[in-house]
Amino acid sequence: MKMIIGLGNPGKQYEKTRHNVGFVAIDELAKRLDAPAWQTKFNGAYTIVHSPKGKIMLVKPLTYMNLSGECVGPLMDYFDAELEDIVVLYDDLDLAPGKLRLRQKGSAGGHNGMKSLIAHLGTDTFNRIRIGIGRPEGGMKVSDYVLSTFGKEEQPLIDESVERSASACIAWLDSTFLEVMNNYNGA
Repeated sequence: MKMIIGLGNPGKQYEKTRHNVGFVAIDELAKRLDAPAWQTKFNGAYTIVHSPKGKIMLVKPLTYMNLSGECVGPLMDYFDAELEDIVVLYDDLDLAPGKLRLRQKGSAGGHNGMKSLIAHLGTDTFNRIRIGIGRPEGGMKVSDYVLSTFGKEEQPLIDESVERSASACIAWLDSTFLEVMNNYNGA
């Protein structure tokens, strides 16, 4: 089974914020895969798509960003998911809005959701798709910035990166993550 995890914060007030771009990407993927109704377990929402390519689990931790690993670790254990069979989608301050960066391992880079995942999984070696949200300007605090919404000029770039990240996940179902990285990085 493949497990695709989108990071974000639960609740209406966070829906369209920069920090929730991982949830937005998972929702796009659920729509494309015609996923069944969401269920909950281990403080996370998940749905399992049965396809000719095998089972695909989509996950949205409902623990709030900083505690994402508290949901993902137990879900992986319960469903016996392997590290090489997961992909994590999340926002990245170090990439311009609309840019994607796929990696097979790496540090948290200051991202608290990734810090939690790395701590609970016991490794930083797992597939990830970083979705660029850009950095704050004019002295805005990072915490305020990631909880703000996208500007009118940024939204089309974000929409495109969400679509490309969903396409990358679908491509991963038929090939290795390394092949997907080669096709989507720098595109």
